[in-house]
Amino acid sequence: MSRSDLSKVAHHCLWLCEIPSVIGDERALADAVASRFSTRWPLRRLGNNLVFGGPTGPDRPLLVFFGHLDTVPGEAHTPRVLPDRLVALGASDMKAGLALMTVLLEERSPGRGAVDLAFVFYDREEGPYLENGLGPTLADLSWKKSITLGICLEPSANRLQLGCLGSLHARLTFTGRRAHSARPWEGENAIHKAGRLISLLASRPPREATFGGLTYREVTSLTLAQGGTARNVVPDRFVVNLNHRFSPGTPLSKAQSDVLALVDGAAEVEFTDLSPAGDVNLTHPWIRHLIDELGLTPEPKQAWTDVGRLSEAGIPAVNLGPGEPTQAHQAGEWVPWSHLDDGLALIERFLRHLG
Repeated sequence: MSRSDLSKVAHHCLWLCEIPSVIGDERALADAVASRFSTRWPLRRLGNNLVFGGPTGPDRPLLVFFGHLDTVPGEAHTPRVLPDRLVALGASDMKAGLALMTVLLEERSPGRGAVDLAFVFYDREEGPYLENGLGPTLADLSWKKSITLGICLEPSANRLQLGCLGSLHARLTFTGRRAHSARPWEGENAIHKAGRLISLLASRPPREATFGGLTYREVTSLTLAQGGTARNVVPDRFVVNLNHRFSPGTPLSKAQSDVLALVDGAAEVEFTDLSPAGDVNLTHPWIRHLIDELGLTPEPKQAWTDVGRLSEAGIPAVNLGPGEPTQAHQAGEWVPWSHLDDGLALIERFLRHLG
């Protein structure tokens, strides 16, 4: 497929992917989006965070689209246009979703129709919760309580995914006593002290938890490890990162206590990142529109998204976007062209249903 054969939304996705925006380096993309659409829509900018549109009058319903500008680090390469897909860093997570937002910005105007629109682009979503640009952006929005529904265009293959897993990270420090590795009985091996927990997690199956009629899979993984000073020294310190994913309906305090019980005093525990789970809302009238009129089947979101942050702020929200979830954070990441066209058609149908 040549570039001349691409649909409008595919062109937008390619344009976005051609501007690198690895977490911490989103300014070029923020500048490009701001420059392209600020003459058509009112723009409020806070650093690399952009808010287009918003309420145009009292008592008008407000639909807000949310999308993060950043990608995870990955191989730098020129996006590749293939017959059935676009291969590029961030193609599915989540420049496909951003492409839907930019097409709507280009094709629609503020205050038209029965529903007001706003578009929130933000940075640093792929990092710690407290560094995520959506936090200060929401705090800066005087009209956030007026939002009728938020749509996070995270990759969901255009399926309606409700709620989201909560996520916490904890630094576990196992301590021992140094010794020569030829005489290990003179010390206490900190790495070996982690063996019980490593073995437990390696054999522990996901735990299914049902909330709001949807089944989520709670999982706990060790994702980073650092220890030892030399190959012939029994280590006196071993540090691992533990990532625990927990279902909607579980408070952060409960998730923390579950981790403490799992470690059972074997290591010092420092919680380094706490992200709340997202609410599951099956009664909201606009969500019912998506289910009943558009025929979408609700699914659980087996990941963390900013639906969790929006829920904490009292804003009803769903995950609904193009992009293949299994491609998120993958080497050679790609998005099918069909996801882009189908996703835009789905959002346009939804807007027509809303009047």
